[in-house]
Amino acid sequence: MSVTASRSGAERSYPLPHAGPDARFTESLVNSVAAVLVGYGYPRLDASADRAALESALAAFLYDPLESHT
Repeated sequence: MSVTASRSGAERSYPLPHAGPDARFTESLVNSVAAVLVGYGYPRLDASADRAALESALAAFLYDPLESHT
C-alpha cells in the first residue's frame, strides 16, 4: 500500500506540503486540541514540555517535513 493511500484506497489529505509559516497553526489550535483530549478523559497539559510535545505531534501530522522538499 502506498504511503498516500488509506486502506480504502482513497488518497490522504495529510500531511500537507510545508510551504513556510501557516497562520492557522496557532497556540489557540494547540489549546483547542488539548481541551478535546481533556474532554475525553486524558490529563491536562500543565507542563510546558507536554504542550511543546503536543505542538510537535500536531505539526508532524499536519505537515511534510521541510527536508522532504529539497
